[in-house]
Amino acid sequence: MKTPLAARQNRLEPLRSDRRAASPWASALSLACCWLIGCATRVPPNSSYSHSSDRPENPAMQPVPDSPSLPRVLLIGDSISIGYTLPVRERLAGTANVHRIPENGGPTTLGLAKLEAWRGTNRWDVIHFNWGLHDLKLQPDGRHQVPVAEYEQNLRSLVARLQKTGAVLIWATTTPVPPAVKGPARNPADVALYNTAALRVMRAAGVRINDLYRFAERRLPRIQVPQNVHFTAEGSDQLAQPVARAIRGALKDRRLRPAKD
Repeated sequence: MKTPLAARQNRLEPLRSDRRAASPWASALSLACCWLIGCATRVPPNSSYSHSSDRPENPAMQPVPDSPSLPRVLLIGDSISIGYTLPVRERLAGTANVHRIPENGGPTTLGLAKLEAWRGTNRWDVIHFNWGLHDLKLQPDGRHQVPVAEYEQNLRSLVARLQKTGAVLIWATTTPVPPAVKGPARNPADVALYNTAALRVMRAAGVRINDLYRFAERRLPRIQVPQNVHFTAEGSDQLAQPVARAIRGALKDRRLRPAKD
């Protein structure tokens, strides 16, 4: 008889198991996706894991060594970006050092509090970033965790601070919320509202746009966990495609950019 944990993990098997078997990071990516939606941390009562400090570390959060000859890329975002971190690194191996912030980026309010710590004193060539799913989360009183007007204002501040790094900035639109989503309450229609506000900020600041919402929307039945904002391992792998492509394009344009006097 299968345990609830085993049954949940089975439901997360990607559609093309043969591809995963051939991929060197497939098992780590599967664990990362399980970690995101809780199946790697919600264990049976008789398990030896009894405290959050005992939970297995998400492999996407592990630090990676730099190759000094390669440009440096920083991923900022919530659990959706945690999910595609490993396959993005794989796709950009030998092209860029791909780092991410060491935690879930949460709402814009968390970004305002921690951005300087996340970016550190390192040089960044490209920063790919998103906030949104946590901002539009509905509280018990029906209000959003961060109202859309405040969200837009927060993004203006965050972009201004990110521009000081000199990196090429890429904004990823917030991915869809399915109907009847389980877990924290979210209204699917709010995603368009928050994305519209974010696009006003990014276009005014000249920030590149990676439209992950549009990319995911066309594939949702195949790549998103049912009634969940998160994606399967296969879904995160697919999201990594436009992310890696956008970063490659930014790195190419950066190399072609004339040097400043």
